[in-house]
Amino acid sequence: MGEAACSASEMVVKQDLRVVAEVRRFVRLVTGQWDMDDFVPCLVASELVTNALRYASEKDGDVTLRLDRTEDGALWMEVQDATYDLPHMLKTDAGSETGRGLFIVDQYARCWGIRALAGDVGKVVFAVLDA
Repeated sequence: MGEAACSASEMVVKQDLRVVAEVRRFVRLVTGQWDMDDFVPCLVASELVTNALRYASEKDGDVTLRLDRTEDGALWMEVQDATYDLPHMLKTDAGSETGRGLFIVDQYARCWGIRALAGDVGKVVFAVLDA
């Protein structure tokens, strides 16, 4: 892999939209170890990471994707970045090629949300996906 470093359930994503394919490979690897279907987790991770990368600048540093399991076996996914801007769902028209990321997350996640990090050092966007 090129621009990303992985550990058991965490991946640090460099500031480059081309690494989203590596994000999907990482999600497939982790969900495969948990005998979970990977289609929805790959889709949601791609959207969350792309949003974080799209709105962050080089000075904001890397984006971190974390995957874990909840007590009931669902997939906990979170993306941390150093920007202060909180994402929100946009209204898009049928011809628009952007603006659907959080709509997709909202459609597939049991729940999702955003929490600002203490000390104004960024935010975490999380989603819980049923197994």
